[in-house]
Amino acid sequence: MNTLRLDLPMAGLPSPAELTDGFADEARFLLALKLFEQGRISSGKAAVLCGIGRVAFLLAASRAGVPVVDLSSDDLDDEFA
Repeated sequence: MNTLRLDLPMAGLPSPAELTDGFADEARFLLALKLFEQGRISSGKAAVLCGIGRVAFLLAASRAGVPVVDLSSDDLDDEFA
């Protein structure tokens, strides 16, 4: 499996006392969420990046306030017609 390593300065992160055990998972989710929100990756790729299932990612994205469906107003009218 190919991986990407990001080196981040500790000065830019919360203090070590504030870093929880799940911080790396949270950071992966937030990165995946932003890339998905920008349309740069699919929900499936975002889910892989987070290490969770696609449906779980979509539910979490929705809870985070990120729209998971991008329909035009014409498409919406067709859906509800």
